[in-house]
Formats: sequence, C-alpha cells, structure tokens
Amino acid sequence: MTITPDVRTCPIDADFDPLSEEYLDDPYAHQNAVRDRGPIFYSPRLDMYVLTRYEDIEAVFRNPSVFSATIQQQPVFDLAPETKKILVEKFTTTAVMSDCDPPMHTRIRALNMKGFSARRIAALEPRVRAKTIELIDRIEPGPVDMVAALSYPLPAFVVSALIGFPEEDADRIKAWCGNRIEFSWGAPSVAEQAEVANNMVSYWEYCQRFVEFRKENPADDFTSYLLAAHRENPESISEYEIANVTFGLSFAGHETTTSLAGSALRRLLSRRQLWEEICADPSLIPGAVEEMLRYDSAVIAWRRRTTREVTVAGVEIPQGATVLLLLGAANHDPSHFHDPEVLDIRRADAKAHLAFGKGIHFCLGAALARVEGRVILEELTKRAPEMTLLPQEFTFPRNISFRGPKQLWVQWPGR
Repeated sequence: MTITPDVRTCPIDADFDPLSEEYLDDPYAHQNAVRDRGPIFYSPRLDMYVLTRYEDIEAVFRNPSVFSATIQQQPVFDLAPETKKILVEKFTTTAVMSDCDPPMHTRIRALNMKGFSARRIAALEPRVRAKTIELIDRIEPGPVDMVAALSYPLPAFVVSALIGFPEEDADRIKAWCGNRIEFSWGAPSVAEQAEVANNMVSYWEYCQRFVEFRKENPADDFTSYLLAAHRENPESISEYEIANVTFGLSFAGHETTTSLAGSALRRLLSRRQLWEEICADPSLIPGAVEEMLRYDSAVIAWRRRTTREVTVAGVEIPQGATVLLLLGAANHDPSHFHDPEVLDIRRADAKAHLAFGKGIHFCLGAALARVEGRVILEELTKRAPEMTLLPQEFTFPRNISFRGPKQLWVQWPGR
C-alpha cells in the first residue's frame, strides 16, 4: 500500500536513501541530520513514515496495540514472483516473537523468558569464555580478520549451544543463514533472493527435524525446555511453534552479537586511549559494552505498522502505514544524551539506549549479548593488549536495519 501523506503537516524527504553507499558508510551523520530537521518525515522511496527522536521512538515501542510488530521480518521491498513461489510452497514457518503481537506474543514470550533465565545465562558464561579462549588461541601473529576469527564464530557457537544444535552442524547452519539480512532488510537481486529463499527453506526443515529429534533425545538445552513445557501443557506452545522459535533465535542471537563485537573492537582500537584504559582497568568493560550499544548499535533502525490512525509529533499517520524507527538517531539524540557524539565508556546513562528496544518486545537475548560482548573484551584485553587496528576501508551489509563491519583487520601481536 502506497501512502499519500498530508503535505501540509508532514515533511517529505525524497532524498532519504538508507541503502546508498554514503549512508551505509556513516548512517549516524545522515540520521542526525534528518533528526535535526524534525521529529518525523515521510520517505516516498521507502513508503514509510520515519521517526527520528528518542521520546517518540520509545513511545512507539511502549504502545504495541497501535504499532504492530507484524511487519518486522517481512522484506522491505517486494520479492520477485519466483522467490515468492519458493517461500509459499516450502517455507511454512510463521511469526516468531519479534514479529507477532499479543496474545500470541504474550504466551510464547512468557515461556521463552523462563528459558532465558539468569540461571541458564550464568551457566552458559563458562562455555562462552572457554570458546572465546579457544578461538583466540588459534590466532597466529600477523594480520588477522577478527570477524572471521572471533566475532562471527563465537556467537554462532553460543546460540547453537543454547538451542542445542550439534556443534558439528555449525558450518551448515551458517551457510543457510548467509545473506538473510540483505534478503529481508535490503534490496537483493532476483538471483540472490532465490538462493537465500532456498537456504531459508533448508534451515526451516532442519529446525523441524531437530525438534523431532529432541522429542526423543532431550538434553539440557532451550529446545528441550520448550518441549518439556509443551508436554506439561500442550496449549502453552505447540511443536510447530517451538520449531519457529529455534528458527528465529538462531538468526537473532547470532548476527547482532557479531556486529556488536566487531563495532566495539573497531571503535575502541581506533581510539587507542580508550583501549588502553580498559586494558588497565577491566572493570570499565561492562560500561564500555553499554556505550558501544548506544554509540554504534548493531541495530540502527526498526519497523512497526499502525493498526489505526494515530498522531505522532503532530503528524497524522494512517492505519496500515509502515513506520521506520531510526534507533541510531534516537541513541544520538542530544535531548536525551549529553554530548552524544562522544564515545564515553564511563557514561552514566549509557544503558538507557534503545539498541534492545523497549516494552514487550525488549530483546530476549540482551543479557546473553552483554555477556558475550564483555567476555570478548575481557579476554582480548588480557591476552592481546598490544593488538592494533590496521588501515582499511570498512564495508557493511547493504540493508536498512543491521550494522557491523564485514571484516575487521588487526595486527595480532607475537606470542
């Protein structure tokens, strides 16, 4: 549905292009610029109303009855007919937590929150640390891509361990999940769409088979926990929904943490004094992780769809409109954060960022992401404080929502 906004009250920005090379290189400069011009505008290129300020975006997150999450996982741009055919015929999954509304969301999230208990996260931390050390110990002196060496394989291992996937399936799962970001939140070619769609089908079928396997072979993992809840009360969650949850968690729990770790290393190593400060005082690391989530978040924009006509910042948004929330602009909003363009690892209110959302859809894996980010920095500052960032041009996934360097080259010190 194409929207025709009321030009008397709503500014229109025909030039806003979150897929342009200039934007992808530095989205914060562009998001700050549009925020400084006003709290809301309409983008004809995206057919979306765009919100820019912290206060309005937080209010949207806290009002799920008016701003539905059902749009979130849908591709930003229309897919080719042949791609739709693949998905209609074979991809039978349905909404997961990030893209469903109450009452379904309430029922499934209540179970999942118990599965992501403090006890389970605490029990995972030794495995996170052991895997981090194992990956670091493999690194040889010289130039190394830290995304390939550490920040990509570690979250893939952790989320697989949480769900219960066999470690030997990790490479296959990573291959199936490749390019999913650009498929749903970018503008892939028809050939790229078909490849990703077929991978999604393969991975969905794998998740269904895995749930069947865990029914007969329970273990101490998240999938087994959900199956136990189903056996106790089949109405609480179905086996089909359990497969949906495993499908959604493996993507959400992997890509964003990879981006968080890559961006944190990039920013801290490029500001040598900050790197040396956390090397000298590891107690600064939890605060540094929170500031990184604010300053260079793995998620810089999110979407909602209106369930009725609503007024935001003086602009009437019609029912059925898509709203783009510029989280990067909100996390750099000077009306909420003092000197927001300064990367301050001692910032007292850094945790007020919107990187994990707010309200009923607050990121289920936030605690686990924080553990992984903290452990990565703790082990790297302890084992390789002399590590330096090499001169390079950074590239980023071509999409409107997720951000993190595809590669991060450093000079790894000698033994």
